[in-house]
Amino acid sequence: MIDFSLTSEQQAIVEKYRDFANRWIIPNRLKYDKSAEFPWEIVKAAYDEGIMNGPIPVKFGGNGYDLMESALQSEELGAGCIGIGIGIDANTLALTPLLLEGTDEQQKKFFGWLIEEKGVAAYCLTEPNAGSDVQSISSTAIRKGDKYILNGHKRFITNGEVASFHTVFAQTDPEKGSRSLTALVVPTDLPGVEILPRLDKMGQKASVQNEIKYHDVEVPVENRLGDEGRGFLIAMRTFDRTRTGVAALSVGCARSAFEIAKDWSKNRIQFGKPIAANQAIGFMLADMATEIEAARLITWYAAWSYDSGQRTASKLSAMSKLYASDAAMRVTTDAVQVMGGDGYSRDFHVEKMMRDAKLCQIYEGTNQVQRIVISKNILKK
Repeated sequence: MIDFSLTSEQQAIVEKYRDFANRWIIPNRLKYDKSAEFPWEIVKAAYDEGIMNGPIPVKFGGNGYDLMESALQSEELGAGCIGIGIGIDANTLALTPLLLEGTDEQQKKFFGWLIEEKGVAAYCLTEPNAGSDVQSISSTAIRKGDKYILNGHKRFITNGEVASFHTVFAQTDPEKGSRSLTALVVPTDLPGVEILPRLDKMGQKASVQNEIKYHDVEVPVENRLGDEGRGFLIAMRTFDRTRTGVAALSVGCARSAFEIAKDWSKNRIQFGKPIAANQAIGFMLADMATEIEAARLITWYAAWSYDSGQRTASKLSAMSKLYASDAAMRVTTDAVQVMGGDGYSRDFHVEKMMRDAKLCQIYEGTNQVQRIVISKNILKK
């Protein structure tokens, strides 16, 4: 028999992250939306309370969460604020290649470094002419003795300017092109790392994104993750895990917007009754609630598929990210509509949630790319 109930341990994770969001994220989300500053005080508090780096193994100072537990965590962060939540969750994106391919020595060194500093990391894949098309990456890392000489230009890098190190993907043999794609851990204090001013975005303003240029950066060979040429596989396996995290963040954002709109509609009196009593509004709320439940279920299904080693994990992670982020966009837009002028104002936060939800349809592969991933999976032999 299928059981959708959470274990006591899983429920404890939900309560822990919900409590943190209620105390730290929700009271500060508008402040960071206005300032567009990275929320260092919240990140430090997250370290102090064991919120950061959930998937990192316990022996290295993390919580050792599987993907289902990580999804529960991410939903609560998304319910607080996706912008702040992605500043925390982006560590998972940057550290997943280390989880997948890092040696014990590398994991001990870099996980330990990050936890000791209470810092963050960044995942550097996207370039001006290579985003969803990973095979078009043109950055190079040419080996010379015991170092790689890294040159390239990355774009839209979350946590770029605040990261202690970058996980960078570059070609080690330009003649082989994407077949030589390799992952390297690049400390940001190395000479030649140039971080350009952060991007000015419509939403998720507490999360910082930068363009980064690498000019003859000397990276020790010991910082390579796996063998040369495994970079494309590492990137794809990383997305199989982290796209489900984006789905969970989207579910949390949609849930929060729905709750605000529902409560508002029950207290907004027009023509002598709450507007929630009008069928037009009641049906909108019904559709919103249904979208959220469906998005959560496909997210949990994708997480279960990954944790249990199913061959469907890649397809389901793309499906979860596609459906949940689209659902979040619809739900937050409807929340603004239900609340009318109040929804469009900043006072009730739902306009911010609508702006935040939009980016979930774009990063970690646009939703059009997710459809390509899904179609390839369902049509292959």
